[in-house]
Formats: sequence, structure tokens, C-alpha cells
Amino acid sequence: MNWEMVLTATLVLAGWLWWDGLNKRELAIRAARAVSQKAGVQLLDATVALKRISAARDDNQRLRIGRQYGFEYSDTGDNRLPGYVYLLGDSVVAVNLFIPSDRES
Repeated sequence: MNWEMVLTATLVLAGWLWWDGLNKRELAIRAARAVSQKAGVQLLDATVALKRISAARDDNQRLRIGRQYGFEYSDTGDNRLPGYVYLLGDSVVAVNLFIPSDRES
């Protein structure tokens, strides 16, 4: 195999990873928006940020790409609280909103 084929394969793989990452980011934004609306809080900046990417196995023991996205929300309008979306392949595994301990009932 010559270097042109290796370069082409590398560029195709990089393009696919970029495209797949954009699709997963949109999925994470929709999940964060839905959970924020359901909880009655405001999703700040209307976006998520990739925090971690790793390999993980799903329920069928197939290897998938696991992603953790962070976002910020506000429950009072004058603060920023962290939240996380966890994806495994094409599935939203969990969405967490961290509530400060002084606000728990």
C-alpha cells in the first residue's frame, strides 16, 4: 500500500469521525433541552461541550463509542449549574442535572 492510499484512508476516517461527532452533539443538545424543559430550568448557551470520549460496551457486549457532554443550566436565572449527557453509540444513556445541596428538600 502506498502513502497516498494511507493518507486518503486517514482523511476519510477523520471526516467520518467529525461528521459522526456533529450528529452525536446534536443528539446531546436535544437531550439536554428536553430534560431542562421537563425540570423547569433554563438551558444556558443552548449548547453542550464534549468532556470525555471512550470505548465502552453496550448491553449486547458490542464495542461502542461512549461520550460525555457537559452543559450549564440555571434554576433561578442568576446562577450557572452543571449538567451532563451520557451517550453510548446512538443512545442517550443518562442525563444528569446537579442540584445544589442547599436547594434539596
